[in-house]
Amino acid sequence: MGILTAITFLPLVGAFVCFLTRGPSAKTIALVISLLTFAISLFLWPMYDVGVHGVRGWETFQLTEGPYLWVPDLGITYFLGVDGIAVLLVLLTTLMTPIVIYSSFGSIKENVHLYMGFLLLLETGMVGTFTALDTFLFYVFWELMLIPMYFIIGMWGGPQRIYATLKFFVYTMAGSLLMLVAILALYVYHHQQFGTWSSNLLDLYRLDLPFQSEKWLFWAFVAAFAVKVPMFPLHTWLPDAHVEAPTGGSVILAGVLLKMGTFGFVRYALPLFPEATIQYGPTLVALAVIGIVYGALVAMIQEDIKKLVAYSSVSHMGAVMLGIFALNPEGMSGAVYQMLGHGLSTGALFLCVGMIYDRRHTRLIAEYGGLAKSVPLFATLLLFITLSSIGLPGLNGFVGEILILLGAFEHHPVATVIAATGVIWGAVYMLWVYQRVAFGPLQNHANKHLEDLKGSEIAYMLPIVALVILMGVYPEPFLAKMEPSVKMVLSSVTDHASFAVTP
Repeated sequence: MGILTAITFLPLVGAFVCFLTRGPSAKTIALVISLLTFAISLFLWPMYDVGVHGVRGWETFQLTEGPYLWVPDLGITYFLGVDGIAVLLVLLTTLMTPIVIYSSFGSIKENVHLYMGFLLLLETGMVGTFTALDTFLFYVFWELMLIPMYFIIGMWGGPQRIYATLKFFVYTMAGSLLMLVAILALYVYHHQQFGTWSSNLLDLYRLDLPFQSEKWLFWAFVAAFAVKVPMFPLHTWLPDAHVEAPTGGSVILAGVLLKMGTFGFVRYALPLFPEATIQYGPTLVALAVIGIVYGALVAMIQEDIKKLVAYSSVSHMGAVMLGIFALNPEGMSGAVYQMLGHGLSTGALFLCVGMIYDRRHTRLIAEYGGLAKSVPLFATLLLFITLSSIGLPGLNGFVGEILILLGAFEHHPVATVIAATGVIWGAVYMLWVYQRVAFGPLQNHANKHLEDLKGSEIAYMLPIVALVILMGVYPEPFLAKMEPSVKMVLSSVTDHASFAVTP
């Protein structure tokens, strides 16, 4: 059994064990399995060598397992592999999962074994999505993620959880079905051009599609990925899902699940449809810029802290999309870096919201004030994560943002200037909410007697804090790991299309 199979399916085994286990022991099982998965995944860092060529035709894929025939009559295979981008996102996933599990020990009281099992099942879906190199296998993992998230929000969410769950499910399923139709079309095109049935992604990269077909297939994939990002105007499911989800669900949703959409653009939409990418890239740049500004302005007027952080994600993920469709190394490297940075910073923000919600059982900003006096350690942590989120130099958010803006300015200077205002608005709404929550008069006397950070809370926040600092002051290892893969994706576009970008 290869390392990628182990990382992908070990959580699935743990999920079944948790489902069959009653009582608090399910917590321990889930935490041990998730920590073991993370420990195994750490070997991906030294094993993935940026100086070594991997699979022929797409040299940055390494540690491949397969292709093994899964459905022989249809040419569907079990095929796993990673490039530098996937390695980083797999590590983000395996890190955030045990943090979420441990942070949920005190807040989840009912059906704990089911909650822990669904989190592990969700981890299998997420890791599988990043590692699959067969389009049908990718689709299976992509859809698998819907099931545990549906139950996590629907069973442990807030008062409007059913509405939020159905909205999340319908939006995501609608986009996914369009992607399935496009996958089937690619499958047929491969048979027409090469005489064999194959859903192997590396085989499909070789297709020469007529532009009239390519554009429709491109938009089918865009529909699925744009919903997951989420891009404006397909973003409306996200605030509802975040507000109603339990803290752990929100952390995974913001920290990892949203990255599935942007990863999908990098792995599928760009290299499979280079001509359409060039043709419609400016349209997606425009939507990304609208999302950046819109998300920031709407976040500014929110009264619920969780909804504010949710709209901030719309803005930040818009910046990731801007970097991807800059179609140059600076922009795309910044986009991948921002995926990692956003996963850490926004995941940490939701953890902080969960901490204070467990103490006060309200997320209304107006109910707080003066927390810097009553819970100084918590207020310090919240300030640190806030500064990370707004891109303070020296912390993780700055590196991704500056690379995105530098890359996007080369081909889209006007759009980049408008997008840069999102950085300003981001600082405004994040610092304003911090001022209202941490300083000023106590809005409620209950705030005087709150418990400050516990040892367990410090323990699961420390890895995030350490990575936020490391990514801010020493980005080179991360950028070096992704560099060959970024260049390979861009060459797959520029080598097969006439490069003409409209400023």
